[in-house]
Amino acid sequence: MTPSTDRIHQLLADGVRDQVYPGAVWAVGDAAGTRASGAVGVLDPAKPDEPMLPDTVFDVASLTKILAVWSTIGSLREAGQLPLDEPLGAYWPEVSGHPLSQATARNLLTHTAGVPLRAQLKNLYGTDPTAIRTGVLHEALHRPPGEAVEYTDRAALILGYLAEHLSGRMLDQLAAERVWRPLGMDATRFGPLRADQVGRSAPTEFDQGTGTHLRGTAHDFSARLLGGVCGIAGTFSTAADLARFLRYMLDPVTASVRPGFGPAWTEESLTVQTGQLEPVRGLFWHPAPGTDPAEHTWVHYGFTGTGMWLSPKTGTWAILLTNKLYFTRDREPLTGIRNCFRELVFS
Repeated sequence: MTPSTDRIHQLLADGVRDQVYPGAVWAVGDAAGTRASGAVGVLDPAKPDEPMLPDTVFDVASLTKILAVWSTIGSLREAGQLPLDEPLGAYWPEVSGHPLSQATARNLLTHTAGVPLRAQLKNLYGTDPTAIRTGVLHEALHRPPGEAVEYTDRAALILGYLAEHLSGRMLDQLAAERVWRPLGMDATRFGPLRADQVGRSAPTEFDQGTGTHLRGTAHDFSARLLGGVCGIAGTFSTAADLARFLRYMLDPVTASVRPGFGPAWTEESLTVQTGQLEPVRGLFWHPAPGTDPAEHTWVHYGFTGTGMWLSPKTGTWAILLTNKLYFTRDREPLTGIRNCFRELVFS
């Protein structure tokens, strides 16, 4: 399947014109590599001489949940270190005797653990990272595990803590060692970015505290509160690095490199895991809106304006990176463009 490059370029250029985002980078490919790609717009409307480039570094926000948490949890699972369906309290002393001990890692990955729906870390637990961790892991459940599918950032935060517990490594170290470096994702890292990297990054939301748009620092407040590294958000990456990640997911058997997770984890994750519960979920992935459930084009989005899609049936992946948060938190304008982009790629 070869996408219409001209139609994709026009769609994304129209988004720049309509101030949905300052600029965008996109790529489409398969297990063999990138088949089409492009960049439109600028990094910062206040600096029109800085074009959006294919190697622009983006705050990918919730794509952190896939790049750092889902992948490292998969590596622990395949190494026999993570019993996916045992109650957390059976092997994690930190939660033993607390409500979270009833939930399983699979519950967290399918957003069926019943944990509170929003992080709200500072308001609930203060600003000390140790107190935040204790508060999150000892908090009462919102409802019994397995009762409903309810998306919550806390699931990724808790799984990040679990990965650290099982591996004895911090999440940023674990992701770099087991996933990013083996795949050659040299531009992918948790922020804040070094001074020499900030110039290549796309600015996001206006920060009242500094009087400037955030650039090279995670937009997500929880990530900033926790020093830049957490399971919720905080990762920065490029289209080329995400392409390496998705290419491997499509064809891990013949890949020349092998990170911690393999084909078994990918296949399990891109399969409906929520039974009759709605909305349907895999393991941290979910079917793209408007697609045929039988074909299962899977997607994950980031709040800053990022997204990546994967279709095992057609052997196609797609990436769309924008800094829409520069203009607004309103999701609707970008939702329409995302849906059109997905249709152009996968229809």
